[in-house]
Amino acid sequence: MSESAKFIEQIKSSYSPTGSYIYLGAGILDGQVYSEAEVNLSLKMMNRHGLIAGATGTGKTRTLQLLAEQLSDAGVPVFMLDVKGDLSGLNKPGSVNPKIEERARQLNKPFAPSGFPLEIYSLSGKTGAQMRATVLEFGPTLLSKILDLNDTQAGVMAVIFKYADDNKMPIIDLNDLKKLVSYLSEGAGAAEIKSDYGSISSSTSGTILRKIVAIEQQGLGGMFGEKSFDIADLLERVDGKGIISLLNIADVQNQPVLYSTFLLSLLAELFNTMPEVGDLDKPKLVFFIDEAHLLFKNSSKAFLEQIETIIRLIRSKGIGVFFCTQSPTDVPESVLGQLGNRVQHALRAFTPNDADALKKTVNTYPKSDFYEIDKILTALGTGQALITVLNEKGIPTEVSATMLTPPRSVMAPLSSADFEQLINGSQMYAKYKNTLDPESAYEMLTKKINDQTAAAEQIKQEKELQKQETSKNKPGTNEKSLVEQVMGATITRQIGKEIVRGIFGMLTGKKTKSKTGGLFGF
Repeated sequence: MSESAKFIEQIKSSYSPTGSYIYLGAGILDGQVYSEAEVNLSLKMMNRHGLIAGATGTGKTRTLQLLAEQLSDAGVPVFMLDVKGDLSGLNKPGSVNPKIEERARQLNKPFAPSGFPLEIYSLSGKTGAQMRATVLEFGPTLLSKILDLNDTQAGVMAVIFKYADDNKMPIIDLNDLKKLVSYLSEGAGAAEIKSDYGSISSSTSGTILRKIVAIEQQGLGGMFGEKSFDIADLLERVDGKGIISLLNIADVQNQPVLYSTFLLSLLAELFNTMPEVGDLDKPKLVFFIDEAHLLFKNSSKAFLEQIETIIRLIRSKGIGVFFCTQSPTDVPESVLGQLGNRVQHALRAFTPNDADALKKTVNTYPKSDFYEIDKILTALGTGQALITVLNEKGIPTEVSATMLTPPRSVMAPLSSADFEQLINGSQMYAKYKNTLDPESAYEMLTKKINDQTAAAEQIKQEKELQKQETSKNKPGTNEKSLVEQVMGATITRQIGKEIVRGIFGMLTGKKTKSKTGGLFGF
C-alpha cells in the first residue's frame, strides 16, 4: 500500500463518526489535498471542549465562522465574541470567487452560499442589544478580576458581598456597590461590621471606588444592572437552525479583561442553572471564547480555580466551550488538558520565545506516522490547520494537516444599512433596551442611614430637653449667687462712704475728690 493510500485509510477510519458531525475539510499529505480523506468532528463530542490556535492572520476567525455555520445548521445554538465586528456577515449568504472555487475543487464539495439567524449584543448598548448582568451575578471573584484588584482588595470585596447577602441587600448595579463600599468603610457601617467581618481601611475602599468610577467613565456602567440577560435567549432556534449570538466588542476592544470576564460570568450562570443531562447526541450550546489568553493573564488563584471547575463540569450540562488564542501555551495546563478537540493553525518561530512555544505545542500532540509536527506547524498556509479531535469513544484521532472548508456566509462585516436593519428589527434589542431600577442595596442603605440620622437627632434633642429640665429643678437657680450678693453689698458701702465725705467737706468748706473720680461739693 502506498503512503498516500495508507494516509487516506487512516484518516477515513479515524474521522468517520456514526452520528451527526461537522465537516472540517480534507487531509493534506506532502502538499496534496486528498478529498476522500475527510476530517469530521462528531457533534456528540463537541461538549468535550476544544482549542483553536494559531498566529495572527492564519485564519482562526474563519474557522470559528465555519464551525458556527455548521452548528447552526445542526440546530445547535452558538455564542461567540466578535472582536473586530467582522462576523456580522454570518447573516448574509457569501458569494463565489476564484479562491472559493479552487478550494471547493480541491475538497470536491460544492459551495452552497447561505445566511444564518443572528443576534448581535453589546456591552455598551451602542453596537447591539444591551447585554447586562447584575453585580450579584458576577460575584466577588469575577468582579475583582474586572476591577483589577489585588488579593487584599479582593478579600474586602468578598466581605462586602457577604454583608449584603447576610442583610438581604441585592447588589444590582454599580451604585449599589459604591454605596456599600462607602457605608461599610466609615461611620456607623464600619462600627457595625467590625466584630463580625473586620474593618475596611479608607485606602482600600478609596481604591475600589476609584476603579468602579473608571468603569463608569468608560461608558460601561450600563452592563451592570437590570434587566439582566436571560441565558435562555441563547438557546433559541429559528426555522430549525440554532441562533448564532454575537457579542460585538468592537467598541470596547481596549477592555479585554472586562469582556472576557463577562463571558465567564455567562458560563458560570449556565453552569449554575442548567440541569444535568449527561452525554447528548449534540450539545445544547457551544461557547467560543476568542482572545482567550486575556482571560488567563494575571489571574488570581481563585479566578483560575473557578475557570477550571466550570470547564471540567459544564460538559455534563450539554455545553461545549472552545478557546481561541494564538498559542496553546496561553492556556493553563489544568484547562488545556480538558480540551479534547484541537484545531491548530500555523505557528511562527521568529524569536526564541516563539521557538519555545512551538516546542511545547508539539509535545501536546499525539505521535504521527505521516508528519514531523514541528515542521508541519510552521509550513501550514492560510485556511489550513493541524487537527486532532476525540472520536465517539473519546480517543484522540490521527493527527491530520487539513485544508479547511470555506465559510458559506459573507466573510466580512455587514454594510451599515444592513447592520442597522438587523439591530432595529431584533426582538432582543427591544427586550433589553430599557433599564429597570428595582429596590436594592442603594435604596435600602439610604433609608437605613436616614433612619440612623433621625434616631441620632432625636436622642440629641431628648438629651437637650433633659438637661434643660434638670437645670430648672436646681435649688436657688432663681436667686442671686453669693458672689453677686457680696459684690453688691461692697459697692453700696463704698458709695455710702463717698456721700459722707462729701457732706463733711461741705461743712468744713473743703472740696473732696472721691476715689471713683467724681467731685462732691460746690
